[in-house]
Amino acid sequence: MNPDSMTGRAPRVVLLTGHPGVGKTTAMCKIASHLGDSPVGGFYTEEIRHSGQRQGFSIVAFGGSRDVFAHVDFSKQYRVGKYGVDIERLESIAIPALALEPSKMFHLVDEIGKMECLSGGFITAMRRLLQSDRIVVATIAGRGRGFIAEVKQRDDAVLREVTRENRDELPRRIAQWLKR
Repeated sequence: MNPDSMTGRAPRVVLLTGHPGVGKTTAMCKIASHLGDSPVGGFYTEEIRHSGQRQGFSIVAFGGSRDVFAHVDFSKQYRVGKYGVDIERLESIAIPALALEPSKMFHLVDEIGKMECLSGGFITAMRRLLQSDRIVVATIAGRGRGFIAEVKQRDDAVLREVTRENRDELPRRIAQWLKR
């Protein structure tokens, strides 16, 4: 992937979108793996499954902190589909993971989605990150208003779809671009 050739300018934000289950989170983790020892900020999400059924999601910071932030058994004060979303748990991992530490020039964010956007703290931290000089690779919901639409409309962003055909090659190409 050469993002320069995609837009005629060097983007600072690469947004990955695609159908549910296509491999967006896996692509983000592969990008981090290809970067080796390079310090990376951000986080990824993991499905929680029980007896083959998805029960919720954990948030995992690159560097190790993790917590369950959405689950079918959580109270429904904040809800997306069948999942209750615990904003405090989400923010306890996401906000520090998005902090502008001098050693972390790359941030990988999985994801900018409906659950995450329930958090004003998440949106504030993402805006700060996006307004900085850091390079950001993020997965983003295919549809959405508000902050999701705002991020997609950025002049310094390119949107790429993850497909079954490109999901194995795309992480390597993005990592190569980041290393340059």
